[in-house]
Amino acid sequence: MAVPIKRRIEAIPGGMMIVPLLIGAVLYTVAPGTGKFFGSFTGALFSGSLTILAVFYVCMGAGIEVRSTPYILKKGGALFAAKVAVSVVVGIILGRLLGELPISSGAFAGLSTLAVVAAMNDTNGGLYMALMGQFGKGKDVAAYSIMTIESGPFLTMLTLGAAGLSAFPWQTLVGAVLPLLVGMLLGNLDPQMREWLGRAVPVLIPFFAFALGSSIDLKSVWRAGLLGIGLGVFVFLVTGAVLLLADKFTGGTGVAGIAAASTAGNAAAVPAIVAAANPAYQAAAAQATILVAASVVVTSLLVPFATAWFASRARKKEEQPVPEGTSS
Repeated sequence: MAVPIKRRIEAIPGGMMIVPLLIGAVLYTVAPGTGKFFGSFTGALFSGSLTILAVFYVCMGAGIEVRSTPYILKKGGALFAAKVAVSVVVGIILGRLLGELPISSGAFAGLSTLAVVAAMNDTNGGLYMALMGQFGKGKDVAAYSIMTIESGPFLTMLTLGAAGLSAFPWQTLVGAVLPLLVGMLLGNLDPQMREWLGRAVPVLIPFFAFALGSSIDLKSVWRAGLLGIGLGVFVFLVTGAVLLLADKFTGGTGVAGIAAASTAGNAAAVPAIVAAANPAYQAAAAQATILVAASVVVTSLLVPFATAWFASRARKKEEQPVPEGTSS
């Protein structure tokens, strides 16, 4: 008898990232020595998140096509630039207030500049493309090929540096983007490599999510639930407003901007990578991971409803009859 495991996991927003992450976190919280107890390949599954992510970014990069039409460059570039710009501004403000460390007490305990920047910097590409396939144009779907540059820790590291926080050596910055560039090179030189590597992207997600969750103690981040909801709402409202304006600036209706106002599932991996590159962020990494994961779920719920509503509103506006005597 077949059990629809995959279908049930995918019914949860960001399920292929969130469910394995939570399983790993529960195991680490209840039995933190599980990975070491079994060792060998089983132990590697508990501790190999960075290695799996390196492969993930090579495969992700293979799907980025350098040759794009002017429309795709304009639309994707505008959305990409807008999201990065608003992340930098928020990062600078929070960097002045919080520095590298998380808030240690009170209702906002666990919130950090790292968590907010990581949640804002990366768009849920699958969600964006699905929504634009339904409510937008084919060219709007293809615009995500430019926005995939957001993937990975590179932009988050640059944003934190721009905010005046602990800087990263140039070797670390290059190392953060190099797997993506290698994938881009392979995918653009050989379409068959692009197709072959691209098929591995969804397969790798639950594995690095589980390994990432296996370093999180849920007892230390019990407040992240409410904070995570708040972070998700904040990401949606702030980036949504800016992206809507950017979309309209390029001749769109604003629908593509709303559809891009989400947090990508793999953004939950960024805090751990940043902390591995710079120990100054180590104290914030575990709680930031939970907060970003919560933002993934919250924005995955908000964005579809908001996109559908805004698309309906834009369509009704376009269908309104032009008053007599007015040139169309």
